[in-house]
Amino acid sequence: MEETITGMQSTGIQACAKHYIGNEQETQRNPSTTSFGTSTSQNGPTIEAVSANIDDRTMHELYLWPFANAVRAGSAAVMCSYNRINGSYGCENSKTLNGLLKDELGFQGYIMSDWLGTHSGVPAVEAGLDMNMPGGINFLSPTPSYWGENITIAVNNGSLAESRIDDMIRRIMTPYFYLGQDQGFPTVDPSGVPLNFFPPSTWVAEFDLNGTSNRDVRANHAGLIRELGAAGTVLFKNTNNALPLRAPKNIAVFGNDAGDLTRGLYFLNIFAGVDSGNEEFGTLPVGGGSGTGRFSYVVPPLEAIKAREGRNGALVQYVLDNRNITDAGLWSIAPSPPDVCLVFLKTWASEGSDRTHLEADWNSTAVVNTVAATCNNTVVITHSGGVNTLPFASNPNVTAILAAHYPGQETGNSIVDVLYGDVNPSGHLPYTIARSAVDYNVPITNSSALLNTTDPNAWQSDFTERLLIDYRHFDATNASVLYEFGFGLSYTTFGLSGLGISNVYGGANGSLPRTPPPGPVLPGGNQVLWDVLYRVTATVQNTGSVAGAAVPQLYLSMPAEAGEGTPVRVLRGFAKVSVQPGQSVQVGFDLMRRDVSYWDARRQAITSHVSTAMMHSAAANLSNHELSLQTIHFTIGVDGQASIDYIAYRSPRIRAKLINQTYHASPMRSK
Repeated sequence: MEETITGMQSTGIQACAKHYIGNEQETQRNPSTTSFGTSTSQNGPTIEAVSANIDDRTMHELYLWPFANAVRAGSAAVMCSYNRINGSYGCENSKTLNGLLKDELGFQGYIMSDWLGTHSGVPAVEAGLDMNMPGGINFLSPTPSYWGENITIAVNNGSLAESRIDDMIRRIMTPYFYLGQDQGFPTVDPSGVPLNFFPPSTWVAEFDLNGTSNRDVRANHAGLIRELGAAGTVLFKNTNNALPLRAPKNIAVFGNDAGDLTRGLYFLNIFAGVDSGNEEFGTLPVGGGSGTGRFSYVVPPLEAIKAREGRNGALVQYVLDNRNITDAGLWSIAPSPPDVCLVFLKTWASEGSDRTHLEADWNSTAVVNTVAATCNNTVVITHSGGVNTLPFASNPNVTAILAAHYPGQETGNSIVDVLYGDVNPSGHLPYTIARSAVDYNVPITNSSALLNTTDPNAWQSDFTERLLIDYRHFDATNASVLYEFGFGLSYTTFGLSGLGISNVYGGANGSLPRTPPPGPVLPGGNQVLWDVLYRVTATVQNTGSVAGAAVPQLYLSMPAEAGEGTPVRVLRGFAKVSVQPGQSVQVGFDLMRRDVSYWDARRQAITSHVSTAMMHSAAANLSNHELSLQTIHFTIGVDGQASIDYIAYRSPRIRAKLINQTYHASPMRSK
């Protein structure tokens, strides 16, 4: 979040970090008597929202970690979540709002509720909530409200301190002035008024609507969207260098994700009871819910492929009906088989509901297997907001697989850039792809019993996995996976060498106190925790024939003293570096005190430790599908000094030690 916040606020826009905290499922995120857009009464008791029950160490080391970065970046606002945390609602939980966010992390901005996430007046205010959104108890009306005139009454009768109201105002107005929004900030575009949920009759303030209507602010956004869509694409499989495509003369495109949209350019139509993007036909460039966007156009994959091959003179055939594909096969394709078959799959994801399975939608596996039964050069592209299991990955006729995620309006152009080699894929997985959905260890809290319960507090989601989510779980169980966290192939190969570590810490004789000394609490928390102690460096070389970007990653391993449930290793840094063929680039990772520490719940303090670190750079060997990993392990001693054991691995699935050498870091005092 840190980089996003810095970028947004550099333009004068307020950033809002969300959803704070433990918002790990959508099912029963709100009390069962309310639904998005309405508030209805039922005869039975109110069934409270799901409670995310998180222990202290897990909260500090995992879920609070990115919010510390957000606060340090100066986020103007933080949005509290719908769910409960350890029994109390996220927007009236004094421990998480006052204790962790404002006191421990030094957050100076304002906390706003998610829409209808406020469940009380004075208790929410005293728990740390600064802004109630949208204001009313019902979604579309500002009255009645838990706040409004009730806050005035509470101050007047002495049940709420006026100083707390002053604090709320200061927190809300400080970002406004800090970001210069009081001077020359754009006025409201009047054309947006009828697109809003809230008509002018519900407004409690008069807005200046005399500005220019229908402003075109797109500028060069299309080029950036196209670039980012390609950069975020992850290549999983590339048998016999099936990609990039080399002037095929007969191309076939399959799947209901390849064509143009059929329900318009806006994927949110909640009051009609449907998310417009969750439609059988049409590509999926973005997910649903209130986080979606209103497109000005969309370039679907099929149109981008036809435009590209219009210059090359290739035959482009297509079948976009998944049922037709599985029922009739490739009967309409002639000549057959094509030189290459491109299969586009999609997976709908939206606010308000959880996915019920991890395979791509619309009978996707049968579609792939049907195409691959005829076409021995089948390339699969998925558009999804997250994890997809890939039952067809081992099919020998599936020669390449790419995850394009949700790339936005230039989706077709972005994937064509990758397929044809104009862009060398450099995306890496921010999650693990398991061999089966049952291999994951954190299912959604849901059951028939819960859905029919009359117990108001029945919905309890105990985070018993604690720190062991995703790759940490698979590391802990030593389980085989299909594609590991951080995985991503390239059209070139990389090598890693010259690994080293320097002591930056400037304490007496290089000693490192186990408990960090007291320091000022500024945005981000105790500033001592952000001190850089060590720097790891390495040289990345492009050993292939085309330019590409490598993504070396830095992982740290905790000592046994950190206790049961400590991950085998945790990601502590990564960097994407572009390297020309035959060239080398040095990369560096700064390790801060917080990086080499763990939360001691008994002491209620961060504790530094004797640590082992692992850094690896993934490079694709496209001739035999092996991923080369080169790794360093370094130990930080109690005296603050560091040494390195260098180990190289060949293949992430069958790890064999090749080299074992020891180096010692040269001390380097901070200036």
